[in-house]
Amino acid sequence: MFPFNQFVIFVVHQFIDMRIAVSGSHSLGKSTFVKDWIAAHPSYKREEEPYRSLAGQGYDIRFRQESNRLHNGIQLFYSISRVNAYAESTSNVIFDRSPVDYIAYSQYTADHATTDIDDEFVKMMVQSARDSLANLDLIVFIPISEQWPIEMEDDGIRPIDIAYRDEVDAVFKQIYRDQRFDVMPRTGGPALLELWGPREERLQRLEAAVSSHQT
Repeated sequence: MFPFNQFVIFVVHQFIDMRIAVSGSHSLGKSTFVKDWIAAHPSYKREEEPYRSLAGQGYDIRFRQESNRLHNGIQLFYSISRVNAYAESTSNVIFDRSPVDYIAYSQYTADHATTDIDDEFVKMMVQSARDSLANLDLIVFIPISEQWPIEMEDDGIRPIDIAYRDEVDAVFKQIYRDQRFDVMPRTGGPALLELWGPREERLQRLEAAVSSHQT
């Protein structure tokens, strides 16, 4: 296996047009994966995770059992607005998170019944999220995997609570594997790709999926 920096040099000259969103529970390497893709494909624009963008604008967004309708609703609609900004299918963009993510996180909070987020609120999020997915070509889902465990990252922002990450991951798997909420469009929506493993392997698999999508 060749070093990661050599892999980046190898793929940087390939030009691929696609609207990609990276989705999944926290502390699983999504942001690292997005940065790796941008390093390999500088023609792509990177769309920052909604939490970080909104926090930079002064919003005090909470996690876990402290999330409320305002916190998750504003992240959902920020995410939707950024996805809808790339309605042109020729856009080159990769998103750190997708609108689907806020359904999963909201369901976690609804399950714990600690704030005004409940099952009804989660259901109300689905249609808007589903509609926005027409403006994505591919969702990359990064799950927790026994084959490639990832240690919890303490970035000073997100809770370092393994049970929290695991529960949210379980909801993501219900959404993407079992069609919970029926959020993925039946026609005209994005393809779905699950990725795990070493950094260079994940990039190789996405390269193959993008190439296949365009042929």
